[in-house]
Amino acid sequence: MAEKGSKEPSAAWPLVKFTFSVTIGNDELVFQEVTGLASETQVIEYRAGNNAAFSTVKMPGIKKYGNVTLKKGVFKSDKSMWAMYNAVKMNTIARKTVTICLLDESNAPAMTWKLSNAFPVKMTVTDMKSDSNEVAVETMELAYEGITIV
Repeated sequence: MAEKGSKEPSAAWPLVKFTFSVTIGNDELVFQEVTGLASETQVIEYRAGNNAAFSTVKMPGIKKYGNVTLKKGVFKSDKSMWAMYNAVKMNTIARKTVTICLLDESNAPAMTWKLSNAFPVKMTVTDMKSDSNEVAVETMELAYEGITIV
């Protein structure tokens, strides 16, 4: 911890969430938002037939992972997300590792999540309104089979 009056940043402060990087396979893409990093363990309830108690025992079951959603601005002639999505054919998609890094003040990775066997499952095009002054944003949803913190 920094001494009182010192200009050194303290490790006691949580990280900010607005500086991050995303790498899909070998390509680093720029996104405005990443949501849905989630892991859940199903609960198995079991009661033996000769158990005197009228309650169940809870045990951990299969892990399941939510889909991660990536949002980025639409740029002229940038079709990188659509190329990834259009590569999906029935059971023939090349699954990729996705690396999401939360960066510190010096843009060095402070936390890194690796998603294994990820592939696109949904694309959403921006809504278009003639009376709006918002940036056009496209959204891609990825399914994945595992998450590890590096």
